[in-house]
Amino acid sequence: MSLIEVKNIYKIYNPGENEVRALDGISLSIDRGEFVAIIGQSGSGKSTLMNMLGLLDVPTSGTYLLDGEDVSHMNDNQLSEIRNKQIGFIFQGFNLISSLTAQANVELPLVYRGMRAEERHRLSLEALEKVGLSHRLTHLPKQMSGGQQQRVAIARAVAARPPIILADEPTGNLDSHSGEDVIKILTELYKEGRTVIIITHDNSIAQRAKRVIKISDGQIIDDYINENVE
Repeated sequence: MSLIEVKNIYKIYNPGENEVRALDGISLSIDRGEFVAIIGQSGSGKSTLMNMLGLLDVPTSGTYLLDGEDVSHMNDNQLSEIRNKQIGFIFQGFNLISSLTAQANVELPLVYRGMRAEERHRLSLEALEKVGLSHRLTHLPKQMSGGQQQRVAIARAVAARPPIILADEPTGNLDSHSGEDVIKILTELYKEGRTVIIITHDNSIAQRAKRVIKISDGQIIDDYINENVE
């Protein structure tokens, strides 16, 4: 059974004469442990698809099975609960809380899970060590470079060990060196067995993934295995 199974998903805005089909009948499956890049230009529907896969939005029609469970028509509270357990998000804008230290930012999702302070501390420290920032635990976001902030964001996404890592343009605000560091970390997570999904408009980033899905006008136009990636 696939970890992610999307069947004939539509997302339609302004139904009727001037409707916009952000997603136009998309079907795809992603197995546990895959490293997938979803690539498309602005307006292609890739961000809408990310929102669907990440349970941040629901489709107009169609079915989405996540680990065998139909999440297509769940309410916000149900989606939030599943999202918190199943998916770690990495965003282009880092989305760190400016008043919190690196470690406190990483611990925040663990607080929402109701985890004890001792466990939160241990997992956040492990996650920050994984991204090479164990020496920056007490630093605020403004005291770190963009690359370091994104690595804190990755630590936050992986601390609770969710099975899916969903990265939306994770290198978009970074210089090439910091961007390379981020891609290397995501590749290591994939090699450890995580399911990693990158949303990008950059073909050079997409080519670092094992599988590439191209989307245009709300439809998948290509889906192939990248033989250059182990």
